[in-house]
Amino acid sequence: MTQLRGLALPRFFTYYDSPVKLVETSDGGVAGWRLSPDTGGWRPANNLIDKVLFVGGDEIHEVSRDEFVWHTEQDRGHYLRGEGPVYALYETVRAIEETLRQERRYPTPHEQALIKGIRRRTFVMFEEQLQRAGDPGADPTIATTAS
Repeated sequence: MTQLRGLALPRFFTYYDSPVKLVETSDGGVAGWRLSPDTGGWRPANNLIDKVLFVGGDEIHEVSRDEFVWHTEQDRGHYLRGEGPVYALYETVRAIEETLRQERRYPTPHEQALIKGIRRRTFVMFEEQLQRAGDPGADPTIATTAS
């Protein structure tokens, strides 16, 4: 955990296209979390705090809250398979994306809104499951807080 005065948190990044979030700890410090493509949960990433904040590089991009939710759910929907409502929604998005690929077209505004809404919903659902399972990096409020 790192202490940084005056740092507005949370902040969101992609690091080698993997979602990373920096959040405030209960004692006023900073904790880093990186998405695990194997589980969809959060791995401690305190080793990346200085790199994403101060060093930078072509592999690091700061993203908005909405972009973070999008990237996280895009990865979860791509890498994870399972049973239950959240996985059914991932399958719905995959079906829409497959139709777009087959038809070689961009999504309509309606399709864009549908995918964005599903991803926001699956983010909350998945994060709530992670919280119940004891994942300390889970935070469903990220998708429900205005950007």
